Amino acid sequence: MTIGEILLGAAMAAAAWIYFEGMRVREAALRAGREYCRTSGLQLLDETVARQRIGVARDAGGQLRIRRAFGFEFTSDGERRYRGEIAMLGMRVEGVRVELHRIVH
Repeated sequence: MTIGEILLGAAMAAAAWIYFEGMRVREAALRAGREYCRTSGLQLLDETVARQRIGVARDAGGQLRIRRAFGFEFTSDGERRYRGEIAMLGMRVEGVRVELHRIVH
C-alpha cells in the first residue's frame, strides 16, 4: 500500500464519518423541533429540518465542536407558515428560535 492509498482511504473514512454524524445531528434537531412545536402548541410543517449554516465553536468544556443551524417551518393557526431555527453544538441543542407568529387560543 502506498502513502497515497492510505491518505485516500483516510480521507474517505473521514468523509463518511462526517456524513453519518451529520445525519445523526439532523435527526436530533428534528426531534428538538417536534418537541418544541408540541410543547408550544404549534404544528411542525413538512416534518423536516434543513441545514442552513455550519461552523465550529467551543463547548462549555472548551472542546472544539461542529455548530450547525437547521431551519424549519411551522404554523400556529393552520393558515400561515412561519420560520424557525434550531442551533446545535455537536449533538446538544443550543436553542430554538421562532419568528413572531399569531397565537391562537
